[in-house]
Amino acid sequence: MLFGLSMDYHVFVLSRVREAYDAGRDPRSAVRIGVARSAGVVTSAAAVMVGVFSVFGTLSSLEMKQLGVGLAAAVLLDATLVRSVMLPAVLSLLGRRAHTGPSWIPRLHH
Repeated sequence: MLFGLSMDYHVFVLSRVREAYDAGRDPRSAVRIGVARSAGVVTSAAAVMVGVFSVFGTLSSLEMKQLGVGLAAAVLLDATLVRSVMLPAVLSLLGRRAHTGPSWIPRLHH
């Protein structure tokens, strides 16, 4: 469930990074610009989801409390650490390889 929820952040960040790279920026600059452009969307979406899941913690059912607190904590960690620290770091380390893909996979669109 968390994987599905966190993919929207991934799509937002990577699409902005790819747009900057396609506009002629070098890979590190594209990562910096892409993260900056998507930061508001990612932060807002994470805040809404953390708020909604935190409300589950006030319910009487123990299972719903566990689900709410667990998902709220997981979304918070995912949005802050994974999408704002780890993803940009990996993209910066990969450089141009992050945008070209493996050579054994044919390009689907040019």
